[in-house]
Parts: sequence; structure tokens; C-alpha cells
Amino acid sequence: MLRIVKKSLYIVNNKISFVSLKRILTITAFILLIATATFAQSDRPSSAGAENVVKVVRFYPNPASAFINFEFKDIAVSNYSFKVFNFIGKKVLEINNLTPRTVINLNDYFRGVYIFQLTDRSGKVVESGKFQVVK
Repeated sequence: MLRIVKKSLYIVNNKISFVSLKRILTITAFILLIATATFAQSDRPSSAGAENVVKVVRFYPNPASAFINFEFKDIAVSNYSFKVFNFIGKKVLEINNLTPRTVINLNDYFRGVYIFQLTDRSGKVVESGKFQVVK
């Protein structure tokens, strides 16, 4: 008889804990998303190729503690969407009405690594990256 286990056992600091299968699948899906995005970016032409890849997003400071600035260069920002995901893959912010310079308050963010994506109206990722929140 085959039985599906809904929780998995793991041990941290000599304490036994359980994590749900849904959480494991979410984390796995996010890791695959990052891996495929990284693979897709590696197929871009290098500087030795016909054209250079131009960065559209500039962000600072990184790591950040209270706020982070995002500047969008040479694009019509009204045609784009900006999303921030935590490291587990949960969307924590989405901005559809961008300005050329956007400041994000990090008071409600936990310490860790976050992923951002700039997408066009069709959903194609124009640029993505990561930043770190330290507190």
C-alpha cells in the first residue's frame, strides 16, 4: 500500500521539526525558477559578441537596512511592472505604476535575500536581480 506523506521530518540544532509538503514544493519551484532564469541569462551574448547587454535597473544600497532605491534607465516606466519576491518565492511587492526612481521602505521586510523582476506588459522578464536586507 502506497501512502503519501504530507509532512517531512528535519532536524535543526538537535530539535526535531516538521515541514509541510506544500512548503517543500514551493521552495523547490522557486529554486527551479531561479535556476532557469540564470540559465536563460547565460545564453545572452557576451561583450565579445555583436552587442552588449545594457542594464536597465540600478539599485542601491546593497545590502540595505531601512530603504532601497531603484532607478530605471532609458525605458518608458509606465509600460513595465516591478515585483519583489522573498527567497521562498512569495511575492512581497508589486508596483504597476513605476516612476524613474522608486524608493522601497524595508521596515516590514525580514532579514534575508530578495529577488526583483522588471517585466513588460506581456509578462516577459526584462531584468532581474537580487538584493539583501540586513537589520
